[in-house]
Amino acid sequence: MVAWRAHPSPSTASETTLVAGRLVAGVLVVGLLAGGCSSWRGGEATRAASATPAVAGAATVVRVVDGDTVVVSLDGHHERIRLIGIDTPETVSPVKPVQCYGKQASDHTKALLPPGTAVRLVRDVEARDVYGRLLAYVYRRSDGLFVNLELAADGYASLLTYPPNVAHAPQFRDAVASARRRDVGLWRTCGGPGVPASVRS
Repeated sequence: MVAWRAHPSPSTASETTLVAGRLVAGVLVVGLLAGGCSSWRGGEATRAASATPAVAGAATVVRVVDGDTVVVSLDGHHERIRLIGIDTPETVSPVKPVQCYGKQASDHTKALLPPGTAVRLVRDVEARDVYGRLLAYVYRRSDGLFVNLELAADGYASLLTYPPNVAHAPQFRDAVASARRRDVGLWRTCGGPGVPASVRS
């Protein structure tokens, strides 16, 4: 703790002023660094309030892998994109059987994003998953359709939340809950997500 003198001498006052100035400057620098980090690494409320995740870029759809994974041409090379926040039934997993409503979900994504479709990719905090896929919110450039949300709202996908990528988690949660209440898509046909196709065949 600094012991402040009631009547400092000129030399002491100068030293005190210098030290105080350095302390203020240090606090300002720390504050600026903390502010920058919170806008990128903060909690869900901070990201939701800013609503400006980093843009990954404009891209063109090459093909649809399954309901929640597409391949796009981005900056001159192909990138495999995993849609954030949702999970469609499996159709091509090497470790899981084909699941109920997987083909329908895949076909719907193909209808939304046929080859050549221009899309805007917006990322969240973490750029890639453990498989190296680019994680993104996908928007169709022609009309601004939010593809991740569309799949959830129409019953083709269930909720899949992996922090820290939660900028749109409340929207996805509400969309999935609405589809379930309306008993549409996989909720009607399969009774819920994760059901093997063989059970419903």
